[in-house]
Amino acid sequence: MNKVLMVINSTESGPRRAGEWLREAGIETVDVVAETTPLPENLDGFDGLVMLGGGLLPYEDENAPWLATERELARQAIDADLPTLGICLGGQLLAYVGGGEVRGEYGTPESGAVLIITTAAGRNDPVLGVLGEGAHMIENHVDQITQLPSDAVLLGRSTDVENQAFRIGKRVWGLQFHPEVNAERIAQWDESALGKKGFDREKLVAKARAVDGENTRASRALIDAFAEQVAQYAKGQR
Repeated sequence: MNKVLMVINSTESGPRRAGEWLREAGIETVDVVAETTPLPENLDGFDGLVMLGGGLLPYEDENAPWLATERELARQAIDADLPTLGICLGGQLLAYVGGGEVRGEYGTPESGAVLIITTAAGRNDPVLGVLGEGAHMIENHVDQITQLPSDAVLLGRSTDVENQAFRIGKRVWGLQFHPEVNAERIAQWDESALGKKGFDREKLVAKARAVDGENTRASRALIDAFAEQVAQYAKGQR
C-alpha cells in the first residue's frame, strides 16, 4: 500500500474526510500530531506528504517549535518533487519555503463556502483540473499568501484572495482552502471569533449547506486526483 505522511498541526484541524478518502483510494496515511509527537526528519519510505492547517504562520516557531522540522520536510518534498498537498497553513508553508511571502492578518478574511475560480493553468492541472471552471470550497483564514514563489504556477483564485491554489514543480500543490472540511463543521466554529471578523455563523452554515453537494463532489475529486498522483509516483519509484 502506498504511504503518505499526514502532518496534523492542530487537533482542531485534523484530516477529517480527506483522510477517509485517501484510505479508500488505497493510501495508507501515517498521521502525526505535531504538537505532541516529533515529526520524522526525512521523507524516506513515504510516497507523499500532506500538511494540514493550524491557525499559525509558517515561521511562527516561538508558538510551534515543530515548524522548523516541517519546513525542512517541505523543502525535501519540493526538491524531490514528491506528491505533496499543503492545506491552509500547509499551503502557506510551501509558498514560504519555496521563496514566496506569507503575511499575517492581511487582506480580506474568508470564512465559509467561497467560490474558487480556476485559472487556465488550473483547468489543465491533473489535480485542480477536477474543479472545472471552479467550485465552492470551505475557507477559514485571516492570513494569506501575498506572493507565490517565482517558479510556482497559479491554479486558482477567489474574488478577495488571489493565491488560492498553486503548484510547484509537477507534484507539489498548495491550497488556501479546506477540501477536508464540510458544511456541518462550520456549525462548530467559534461564534464569537467569527463575529469579530464580521461573519454570522448561521449565515455561513446556511450558505455552505446550499452548496454542500457541489463542494463534496469537488473535494472528493480533488483528493482522489491527488491519490492518483501518489500512486503514479510510487509505481515509478518501484
